[in-house]
Amino acid sequence: MLPTLLPRRHLARTTIKQITTSALLRPTTTTTTTRLISTSPLITFSIDAQIPKPPPKKWITDLPARIGKCIIFGCSPSQIQDASLILKALATEWRELLAGSEGFLTGGRRGLDGREVVWGEMDSFGHVNNVNYYRYAESARVNWITNFSVHVDPAHRQEWAELMQPKAIGLIMKSLKCDFKFPLVYPDRISVYHRLASPPQSGVTSFHLECVVLSHQHRRIAARLEEDIVIYDYRKAGKTAMPEFMLSLFDKTWKLQHEETIRARKRIWELIGGVERLERETWDREDAKEDLGSAVGGLSS
Repeated sequence: MLPTLLPRRHLARTTIKQITTSALLRPTTTTTTTRLISTSPLITFSIDAQIPKPPPKKWITDLPARIGKCIIFGCSPSQIQDASLILKALATEWRELLAGSEGFLTGGRRGLDGREVVWGEMDSFGHVNNVNYYRYAESARVNWITNFSVHVDPAHRQEWAELMQPKAIGLIMKSLKCDFKFPLVYPDRISVYHRLASPPQSGVTSFHLECVVLSHQHRRIAARLEEDIVIYDYRKAGKTAMPEFMLSLFDKTWKLQHEETIRARKRIWELIGGVERLERETWDREDAKEDLGSAVGGLSS
């Protein structure tokens, strides 16, 4: 028989920050405000709302470079303030925006957040050994499931807990695939998040999860994983339909993923718009003249 998805030994070591249920059931929001960047304390969207187009692939690295060009060209004090606020937003929100733009829920729904890459995880090739990515995903998956048990659906805490034990209804990994984007090396930190790959359906005996491993040092996705998980009844020794308590929570989670995708992409395009406005006000205008500064106390002729 295949090994269980969520071994009990991991549950004992799992710690999750205490967060209120209401905070878990809303998308991540931001508090940064500026004339270029408008926000609201709580953003809600209809499940039918249109998802904005994906941002450019290298927006995290391109935006600071574009701001740097504006500053080098010459900015007024107000433009410098706008630039600093955008840079602060990029520095503090990049994980939520990068993951959220693809529907991964962070905040109270996190899997692993800011975990250190340790030296011993590297192999003789000088990068993190491939097997560790599967361990990262396993630990994040434990936290993802445990979050439902402890903070989101305490009425069914026992049922969620038993999913990680070979007693009644449990979860078994059917297949696990990893697509490596670039090698992680020590020192670095990672954040690992999961999302439902498709909307839950009544009567199904399995579900799919997608996972991303984010490198803090590079602010990029280091690996993507796909997980096919079977719902197994150990009492009957066979697959079984998704229980109602799972179906209900997964349905809410799917809607939250949709809302977070909209929120994060709107926020990214808002930041991009702020940079474009800054460019139009500095170097990208017909009468633009670069501020080359002045020499004071130079050599006399």
